Amino acid sequence: MTSTGAQEELTELRARVAELEKRGPKVHRHRVRAILAVLLIVLAAVLTPLSAVASWASDTVGDTDQYVKTMEPLASDPDLQAAVANRVTDAVMERLDVATILSSVEPADRPLAGKALDALSGPVTTGISGFVHSTALKFVSSDAFATLWTQLNRRVHAAVEKALTGSGGGAVKLTDDAVIIDLAPVIEKVKQALVDNGLAVASKIPEVHTEFTVMTSESIGKAQKGFRLLQLVGFWLPVLTLLLTAAGVLTAVRRRRALVVAALAVAVGAALLGLALWVFRALYLDGLPAGVSQPAAGAVFDTLVRFLRTTVRMVITLGVIVALSAWLTGKGRAASRVLAAWTGGIGAVRDATGFAAGPTGEWVHRVKPWLNWTVVAVAAATLLAWNRPTPAVTVWIALGALLALALVEFLDDREPHLAAGTA
Repeated sequence: MTSTGAQEELTELRARVAELEKRGPKVHRHRVRAILAVLLIVLAAVLTPLSAVASWASDTVGDTDQYVKTMEPLASDPDLQAAVANRVTDAVMERLDVATILSSVEPADRPLAGKALDALSGPVTTGISGFVHSTALKFVSSDAFATLWTQLNRRVHAAVEKALTGSGGGAVKLTDDAVIIDLAPVIEKVKQALVDNGLAVASKIPEVHTEFTVMTSESIGKAQKGFRLLQLVGFWLPVLTLLLTAAGVLTAVRRRRALVVAALAVAVGAALLGLALWVFRALYLDGLPAGVSQPAAGAVFDTLVRFLRTTVRMVITLGVIVALSAWLTGKGRAASRVLAAWTGGIGAVRDATGFAAGPTGEWVHRVKPWLNWTVVAVAAATLLAWNRPTPAVTVWIALGALLALALVEFLDDREPHLAAGTA
C-alpha cells in the first residue's frame, strides 16, 4: 500500500470517527426521550383506573341528585322488589295476631275479609302471609313505590357517602356498619292497601320501623381514606392522566408508534378496573350477613357502579379506536395497503358516478390536511362535551368522523395536480 493510499485511508477513518462522535450525543438524547416517554405512558396507564374511580366518586357518590338518579332504576328491579316485599311481609306478620283477626274485624268488613281469606289455600297463617306478601309485592311494583324509593334514597345519601368516603359528620349514622333504608313509609302504604282489600285489622298495626340494607360498609370502610382522596381529586386526576398521555406521545421519538402504545396502554388500564370490579363484587356478596338478600344486594351494587362500568367500556373503545386510527395513518406496509384501498375505493365511486367537484375539488385538495384535522378535532370536542358518553356513543362519533373524512376524500379533485405532475 502506497503512502498516499494509507494517508487517504487514515483520513477516511478519522472522518468516520468524527461522525460517530457527533452522533453519540444525539443517540443518547433519543434514548433518554424514549425512556421518559415510556415512563409517562406507563404512569398514565396506571392512573387510568384511578381517574375513572375518582370521577365516579365525585359525580355519583358526592352529588345527591346524581346518586338519586343513579339509584332510580332499582325501583323496577325484580330482585329488589322481592326483597322489599319479603321484608315488609315479615314486619307486618310479626304484628298480626292471626287468632283474633276474624273476631277483630268489624261486622261490616267481615264479608270482605272472609272473601279475601276464602280465596287463599292452606293454613290460615300461611294464607294471610301470602295475602300480605301479594299486596306488598303489588305495591312495590307500582309507580307510587318508585316515587317513594326516590325520596328514601335522597334521605340515605349522606350515609352512603359516609360509608364509602368516611365523610358526613356526626349527624350521619351507620347502623352495624351498614347503610339502611327505613321501610316505615312503605309499610304504611301496604297497611292501607290491606285495609282497602278487606283486612281492616291491619289498620290497628302501630307504626313499624324496619330496616332494609342497601350496602354494608365493613369491607368498603377499609379503603375509605383512599376513596375519599380520589373523590377530592375527581376532576383533576383525569386531566392529569390525559396530560401525561399527551406528554408521553410528544416526548417519544416515534410519536405515531407511541400514540398506538399509549392508547392501548390506557385501554388495558381501564380493562383492569373492569376486572377489579368483577372480583370485588363477588367478594362483597360473599361477605354479606345471612339476613341480606344477595340478589337484591347484587342489583344495588350493579346499579351503583353502572356509570363506572360505562366509563370503563368507553375508555376501552376509545383506546382501540385511537390506536387503530394511528396505525392506519402510518407508513407500514399493511397500513399503506389499507389506505390505498380506502382512497382507491372512494375514487372508484367518484369516477363511476361521474362527479366533478370543479373549483371546490381543487380547494379541497389544497386544504385537505386542515380539513382532516378539523374533522378529528370536532369529533374529539364532541366526545369531551358529551355527558357520560357510552361505548355506543363513542362508536357513532367515530363513524361520523369516518364519514366526514370519506366526504373530504370524495371531494378531493387530484386530477389537475396529477396531470401537472405528469407533464
